Amino acid sequence: MSIQQLCEALKTSAGHPPPTDATPPAMRAWAEGITRDTPLAQNVTIVCTRFGPYQGDLIVPEGGDPSRLIVYYHGGGFFLFSPHTYRVTTTHLARAANVAVFAPTYRLAPEHPAPAAHDDAFGIYQWALRQGYAADRVALAGDSAGANLALATVVRARERGLPLPRALTLFSPWLDFAEEGASYRTTTNDPILPPAVLDGFKHAYLRDRYRKSPTVTPFYDDFSGLPPTLVHVGSWERLLDDSITLVARMRTAGVDSELKIFDGMCHGWQLFAPILDEGMASLEESARFIQTRMVQR
Repeated sequence: MSIQQLCEALKTSAGHPPPTDATPPAMRAWAEGITRDTPLAQNVTIVCTRFGPYQGDLIVPEGGDPSRLIVYYHGGGFFLFSPHTYRVTTTHLARAANVAVFAPTYRLAPEHPAPAAHDDAFGIYQWALRQGYAADRVALAGDSAGANLALATVVRARERGLPLPRALTLFSPWLDFAEEGASYRTTTNDPILPPAVLDGFKHAYLRDRYRKSPTVTPFYDDFSGLPPTLVHVGSWERLLDDSITLVARMRTAGVDSELKIFDGMCHGWQLFAPILDEGMASLEESARFIQTRMVQR
């Protein structure tokens, strides 16, 4: 475990503290600088493009297969970040999988409360299919709130009778808004998501909505018939039990699902790749998982 690398990354992040009493736009402007010094993957092309009304980064590695696509929904508590912030993750994922990645924007809270982000996430998948991407050559991925969106999109697609993607990869999904999991109480030193931060995100996006509503979390849905799913989570995060419980429920529903807990890793550690060995390991393992399940022609 590269604990020294993680400590150095967290120390660097601590030197870039958020503004106090800032507006949502000011907080987002600050957040865009979080990954500014982390190297992107080489030999990839990044094009800002549209899938219908949805804008985002289309990333294609040199020599990669552009007909196979990973749709990557970024995290940020439904409040922060953008495809630009996540280019560390998405470019390295594209390079490792040797396929295209589309990292879309979606509406953020508090200006756009629930279920705006969930509606956008589903619309993005629908547009990918309309763009001509075959579902058996598509995978969905995301982290934190974005992993919530990826899972919710697959559940919604199944309910609507749409063809499902071939694989689902989730990094530290944020699903348990009722905080029933024990890790919300036993992890008292989470360096990324202390209670005040999660409470702020929930208030901005959910407002007065029921914390278990299917319009904001797929945590309590029927998972039967979903595609093979890989879940990565760190042992040092309050969301740990979200992943453990999710995979247990998926297996009960007959879903081919895998869980890997990265010892000592905190929430969002993939954003520190490639300066953190475990960050690159998570992306590379996810890329292999997707590659082996996508149809190749």
